[in-house]
Amino acid sequence: MRELRIALIGDRDPTVTAHQAIPLALALAATDAGVIVHPRWIHTTKLAPTGPGVSADGIWCVPASPYANTGGALSVIRMSRESGVPFLGTCGGFQHAILEVAESLWQVAHPGHAELEPGRADAVIAPLACSLVEVSGTVRFAAGSRLALAYGRSEADEQYHCRYGLNPAYAGHLADGPLRATAWDAAGEVRAVELDAHPFFVATLFQPERAALAGRAPPLVVAFLRAVASATAVPSPS
Repeated sequence: MRELRIALIGDRDPTVTAHQAIPLALALAATDAGVIVHPRWIHTTKLAPTGPGVSADGIWCVPASPYANTGGALSVIRMSRESGVPFLGTCGGFQHAILEVAESLWQVAHPGHAELEPGRADAVIAPLACSLVEVSGTVRFAAGSRLALAYGRSEADEQYHCRYGLNPAYAGHLADGPLRATAWDAAGEVRAVELDAHPFFVATLFQPERAALAGRAPPLVVAFLRAVASATAVPSPS
């Protein structure tokens, strides 16, 4: 059975519901995916703003931001995006995946996060029109997206704990890729993104890991682990 090293990027806090759910989500998803998972939490203060990042088979950038070290988290996301290491971002991970792509691919100089820079009108990550703290809602998936394939349907009910998301002024950047919107709420606001031509790069504003608290393997985490397993598979000699 394949063994996978998963780096959990974020500042672990046992009082955070998502952090309680993530080990359970990985354990349940590992069973469904037929793999063994070795998760390792990495506090962002241990990350350099530039450098090789972390050694892992897959990267999960977890909720509960702002992170202690934004630059370190962004460096790992950049490494994952550029090197093809499978990446999952949830909640704060979604926000920071957007920030990294905004700077690297959208050519936004100093993209801002309104939680760190309150009142900044051009922040890429801005306050949501309606807070989503401990809120559930239906998300609609793009046909053929990794999300739609993972869930096996066109929509799902998911849980949130966030106050910040993509500034709608920047949503147009998602139309032509390589980062594309692949899930929306009932009002048409972007709730997930995926990266073209990458083994697995998915980020959601919602927290799919919370399904594990009800004893269910989160479909997206199962899909993530399967992608990690595929990416680390050794080709058979010809």
